[in-house]
Amino acid sequence: MNMLDRYIVRTLLSAVGLTMAGLLTLGLLFIFIGEQADVGQGHYGLMDALVYSLMTLPQFALESFPAGVLIGSLLGIGVLARSHELTVMRVSGMSKLRLSVAVLFCAIVLVGIGMLVGEFLSEPLAELADQQKAFARFSDVSFAGAAGAWIRSGDTIVEVQGLSTASQFRGMLVFQLTPDDRIASVARASRATPLGPKAWRLINYAESSLTRETVSSQHEYERVLQTTAGSDLLQFAVVPPAQLALHTLYRAIVYLRSNNLALQPYLIAFWSRIARMAGILAALLFALPFGFGSMRSATMGGRTTLGLTLGVVYFFLQRLVESGAQVYGVNPLILAWVPTALLTLAALVLIWRTR
Repeated sequence: MNMLDRYIVRTLLSAVGLTMAGLLTLGLLFIFIGEQADVGQGHYGLMDALVYSLMTLPQFALESFPAGVLIGSLLGIGVLARSHELTVMRVSGMSKLRLSVAVLFCAIVLVGIGMLVGEFLSEPLAELADQQKAFARFSDVSFAGAAGAWIRSGDTIVEVQGLSTASQFRGMLVFQLTPDDRIASVARASRATPLGPKAWRLINYAESSLTRETVSSQHEYERVLQTTAGSDLLQFAVVPPAQLALHTLYRAIVYLRSNNLALQPYLIAFWSRIARMAGILAALLFALPFGFGSMRSATMGGRTTLGLTLGVVYFFLQRLVESGAQVYGVNPLILAWVPTALLTLAALVLIWRTR
């Protein structure tokens, strides 16, 4: 990498950094506003909501990173174009391919940053944030457990197993205690679905009631369980696949596949994460042709508007295909790459047409 490459990389990184700072500020505000509905529950106050927002910000940064790179790279290329530096580089013999190589160096740095945030920062902070929020909101409920989640709410103790689909748990054990802490009944359900923050729908519910002299049993296909320990309390125990790091997703996919369990949400999250990282390179290449031709003299406001529009479209298209792959059962390996592939194709066409 020569001095000219370093200058291009430094300019693009500065523009992307400023753009991400603006996006993270807006993201922090939106997350904090969204937490206001939970403020006042238990010991969960405004400062807890602010801490939660800050701790989940790396996850937001990871999801919005390709869009931020797209906006920032357009602004960075605009700085080089309006000062005629790109024109001088081309006149001095720097080819489109050579400029693309310099952009590739910048992409490597940004992908490395995204991988570090995704693998070592966003997942543990998101889990810790959910756990602290659960402790604050349900301060009168005790819970523990590693494999599943053991929760006590008054005279009811439940053990909830992990997710089998995006909205359904694999099963639940329910223990009812007497006032003197003896077991009054033991029940098991093969599946459990949250009905809100304080209720569960239990499928294939079988219960055994215990007295000092007898044991009676009953079976129901469906039972609604009312408890203060609802699904919100289990966010720290069962993390959504989209919040997991790549290495965690890979281990989960291997385990689920070897045991013939549902793995579609994990496959979607895995390939979507990789596609978003590849989208960083596509965004930088897409911005490069806008330093030439009619867009060379465009104002900073025009470039900002264009970048913001394209970034928002890319962000929501990525979310749309992730949801579509899960709802319609489309191969996630193919569908997750659609937004990135379209952006890459547009970038290559624009670079080829650049004179």
